[in-house]
Amino acid sequence: MAFAAPGYTALRFDADAAAADAWSDALLDAGALSVEIADPQAGTEAEQPLYGEPGAATNLRWPVARVTALFRADADAARALAAAGAVLGQASPAHEMVAFAEQDWVRATQAQFAPLHIHDRLWIVPSWCSPPDPSAINVTLDPGLAFGTGSHPTTRLCLEWLARELPPAATVLDYGCGSGILAIAASKLGARDVTGVDVDPRAIDAARANAATNRVAASFTLPDAQGALAAGTFDVVIANILANPLILLAPVLVARTRAGGRIVLSGILAAQQAEVAAAYEPWFIMNLWKSGEEGWIALTGVRQAPPAA
Repeated sequence: MAFAAPGYTALRFDADAAAADAWSDALLDAGALSVEIADPQAGTEAEQPLYGEPGAATNLRWPVARVTALFRADADAARALAAAGAVLGQASPAHEMVAFAEQDWVRATQAQFAPLHIHDRLWIVPSWCSPPDPSAINVTLDPGLAFGTGSHPTTRLCLEWLARELPPAATVLDYGCGSGILAIAASKLGARDVTGVDVDPRAIDAARANAATNRVAASFTLPDAQGALAAGTFDVVIANILANPLILLAPVLVARTRAGGRIVLSGILAAQQAEVAAAYEPWFIMNLWKSGEEGWIALTGVRQAPPAA
């Protein structure tokens, strides 16, 4: 069955989790534009959230996976499914197909984001929106391909910490800066020297563009670049990543926090608090700063002075 262009066809079926990746590869080879593997129970009380993290050894899977393949409307999606099944030695599974029209994806994506009021006079304002309060501290943001719109609970926790706790004229390192949202907010909230670091060159480009839009002097660099991270420490180190990378990065972040300085860690679920805190407690007095939505938390710590020689 095919649908008339312009538009797309989404073909959906459920597969055993162990076979989902093979179906995905075969469908892409058969002409699918993209394939998504998701929890069939998403949006229901039976949903099973899985958080795979870089460096984690576990292979997380749902028992059954919902496979959704996207095709152009003038493609024969059913034939592609049959071809993929032939490659795998399986008959075409029971499936459904949904047609939808072409649309302005940029405008549709922008419609998902609105200005966010973080705390007191701090707002995060998408670049395509007008500030609700022009006299407030407004961070104008265009995330591009980088993480960080302010809408995720972990980002909001970090922004709220900066709005409430950032020491005056502090030097700040934002490790895993994404769009630059935290570094730019820190600068607008009074930090005197701000550096952002990310492993993704596209994030660095987005962060630099956002800093220019906001007229702040924050600098952004890759972690292996020479410069700000070659030496020196910061009054505040903030990292909104995920629990496992935060544990692995502990020596790096410790080395960049001055004695008496503060560290702020987020991207952590409540069940992961003890493990992440333990990775930093040899150097920091660690505490839970605040619990956010959906089980996410933020930890803070004060760097202890090294023992006297």
